[in-house]
Amino acid sequence: MSILIFGHKNPDTDTICSALAYAELKNKLGKDVKPVRLGELNEETKFVLDYFKVGKPELVTNVAGEKIILVDHNERTQTADGFEEAKVLELIDHHRISNFNVDEPLYARVEPVGCTATIILKLFKENNLIPSKEVAGLMLSAIISDTLLFKSPTCTLQDTNAGLELAKIAGVNPNEYGLEMLKAGTALGDKTEAELLTMDMKIFEIDGQKIGVAQVNTVNEAELLENKKALLTEINNIISKENLKFFMFVITNILSNDSVAIVEGNGDAVIEKAFGQKVEDNEVVLKGVVSRKKQIVPPLTKAIQD
Repeated sequence: MSILIFGHKNPDTDTICSALAYAELKNKLGKDVKPVRLGELNEETKFVLDYFKVGKPELVTNVAGEKIILVDHNERTQTADGFEEAKVLELIDHHRISNFNVDEPLYARVEPVGCTATIILKLFKENNLIPSKEVAGLMLSAIISDTLLFKSPTCTLQDTNAGLELAKIAGVNPNEYGLEMLKAGTALGDKTEAELLTMDMKIFEIDGQKIGVAQVNTVNEAELLENKKALLTEINNIISKENLKFFMFVITNILSNDSVAIVEGNGDAVIEKAFGQKVEDNEVVLKGVVSRKKQIVPPLTKAIQD
């Protein structure tokens, strides 16, 4: 039975591409592994797989009884159903470690870089292997996505160097390709409110409180804000379904590198404390904020814990 490799629910480009890349590495090393996904692809990831002519991983809904490898996540609220009945063999990630418990020792590689694919490139090199042209393109895409084309505060020199190295293998201009890829991800016009809110939604548990933070990239935030009333209705549905204290829907402009968030639930005081900005009419302006991992979740965590 193949070992399953997967990233978090509501998969983004790093989650899908890192699962595919790590599967190629493990297969080269003689392991029987299979990349899978826990949800539907977003527009950006569809563009990437189409560009490099790589098929999407199979969808799985429950991993009970399976041997598994986690990439790009570790929190229980973000992983597969059946996790407690699976055997976790490895973890490759670049996020904080939280709510992660396993029964037996495992191989864990967690580094403070901007993208999981950056770590996976290191693992290729440590094993004296080179990713295929297609997989190099996927890994480059993951880095561009997670670092907003090397502009996010999460981006390290390691990410930039890895991206440039992978671009050479893939045979693409990272800046030209990267801008085209990011713009493809902003094609949101045909999405329902539920799809917009869940396409990149993560649930975090902080001091026993569950919060939801969803994020989308755009070049025209006003267009999304026009539909705020309908979005708030759907956000309330998510809050009830997931038993959340509050929910933030972060809309990030990839051209200005600023964000605005639509917020709902019992979290205004926490949000105002975290960001030093007033919540007005269910909105909060987040100037210079683009990274959920580095600029949103840490201040929220501190505000809740304080």
